Amino acid sequence: MWKNIKEIGSSVIGLFYPDYCPGCGNPLVSGERHICTDCLNNLPYTYFNNSRKNLVSELLLGRFRFEKAFSLCYFVKSSRLQKLLHNLKYGKKPEVGTELGIYLGQELLKNDMSDFDVIVPIPLHPAKKKIRGYNQSEAIARGINQIINKPVDDNSIQRVVFTETQTKKGKIERWDNVKNIFEVKNPENLENKHILIVDDVLTTGATIESLAAEIEKIENTNISVASIAIAKKM
Repeated sequence: MWKNIKEIGSSVIGLFYPDYCPGCGNPLVSGERHICTDCLNNLPYTYFNNSRKNLVSELLLGRFRFEKAFSLCYFVKSSRLQKLLHNLKYGKKPEVGTELGIYLGQELLKNDMSDFDVIVPIPLHPAKKKIRGYNQSEAIARGINQIINKPVDDNSIQRVVFTETQTKKGKIERWDNVKNIFEVKNPENLENKHILIVDDVLTTGATIESLAAEIEKIENTNISVASIAIAKKM
C-alpha cells in the first residue's frame, strides 16, 4: 500500500516538477532514468568489437601493452553526447556518468570484454575532485560495476600533479601535460590483476598512456581500456 502511495506521489511530483534530460532538455517520462530514451537511441555508437582493428586499438597500439580496447560512442561536437558529457563533468550530474557506464558495461559483455579483475577509473587530482565533487570516470566505472560485478579501485593509484585542462592542447602538449602525473600508492592491490582502465573521452590517449606506464611497473598486470567516447578521425 505504502509503495503504491509513494509511486503515485512521485508521479504527481514528476508531473509538476519533471526532471529534464541533460542531452536534449526534454522532460523525462515515466520509466526514463537520468537520460531520455530518444537520446540513448540516437547516440553516435561506434559498434566496435574488441579486435585490434577498432579505432581505440589503433590509437593505443604500440604505446603500451593492452589486451582489449573499446569505446561506446564517437565524440561528435555539438551532439547530444557532448551535452551529456559536459553535464557529467561540469554540471554536477555524476548520475549521467553512471547511466552511460551501465550502457558501456552492457556492450563490454556483448563483446566478450568482461574477463578483467578490477576497474580503475582515471584518477582525478584531489584538488580538482574537491572542486567538482566527484570523479567523472569513477561515476562511469560504478555504472560498469552494476552490469559486470567487478570491484572499482579508486585508491591504489593517485594523481599527484594538478594539470591544466587538455581541451585546447595539441598531441605533443597533451603528452607533456600528463607525463609522470600518476603514482601507485598500493601496488599490492593490483598485482597479478587484469585491470580495466576507464575514461570518459579518448582524444590522443596521452592520459591513459601515462597511467598505463605506472601500471606496467606493478608485478604481473594486464591492461584493457574502455571509454564512453573516442574522438573520431576526420
